[in-house]
Amino acid sequence: MFHSLDIVIQYVASPFHLLYFITPKWIRRLVGPPRKPARAAKTARAFAREEVRNHKKNMSPGDPQDFTDFYLNQIVQSTGDPAATYDEHNLVKSMLDLFGAGIDTTAITLYWALLYMAAYPHIQATVQKELDDVLGPSPVICYDDRKRLPYTHAVVHEVLRYSSIFSTTFRRCTKDTVIQGFPIKKGTTIAAILYSSLFDPEQWKTPHQFNPNHFLDEDGNFVSKEAFVPFSAGHRVCVGEQIARIELFIVLSSLLQEFTFRAPEGVKEMNMKRQSKSFIVRPQPYTICAIPRSATGKEGPW
Repeated sequence: MFHSLDIVIQYVASPFHLLYFITPKWIRRLVGPPRKPARAAKTARAFAREEVRNHKKNMSPGDPQDFTDFYLNQIVQSTGDPAATYDEHNLVKSMLDLFGAGIDTTAITLYWALLYMAAYPHIQATVQKELDDVLGPSPVICYDDRKRLPYTHAVVHEVLRYSSIFSTTFRRCTKDTVIQGFPIKKGTTIAAILYSSLFDPEQWKTPHQFNPNHFLDEDGNFVSKEAFVPFSAGHRVCVGEQIARIELFIVLSSLLQEFTFRAPEGVKEMNMKRQSKSFIVRPQPYTICAIPRSATGKEGPW
């Protein structure tokens, strides 16, 4: 399913998708949808529908276990309500939205994080020292530990800022308004460039450098920044922001507790160039070495 969603996402962000939809409708009907993305979408929908069927067979109405269970309960509860919009078709689309927007983005951010750790070994070493000094031999890292790990917490935030994997978000104006002197009519689609905030030289000391100190005060305490908006902002902020923050902190901290990441032998410099084949900005494909810290002679829970 992930592979299928990736095909669809890459197609939607491609010039071919735009070209397809600006052609007259009769041409689109004549040529039909592009075969590969259409097959991929069909595969993903079939997978989601099968999961819905499995949930309907096995769920206990009074004990929902996940989003799908809750949604199915809502369908039942809204039966007979002519204004209700809950149905299995919308459930399948919602499931695919959550997987497509929530899983791939977190994974790609981790790809960037490991690339940065290999590219900036002094930052990686500082994180590992903080983990060793604060957590000691503890084999489990919890999200609450971020309060005791300000540098590690700052590194996670800097990964999100510097990678800026989703730099543009779209909104529709709900009423006539004026922004910095420009009149915006109700119904206008607005493209908000998050990149402009995440790399604003008036907000960040070294915007085009990977610098965790952007999120630390003079005493080394973690500080948040209003310009930090990788998940967008407002009522339509990313619904998965909190779980993404939790996953990134725990997974990256756990990996750095166990491993040191380095470029392969003979590689002098990691490729930091960005590729954008879809809405999500990915790093160029790279190879990296994960060396168990026990092999380096470090003391700890390894």
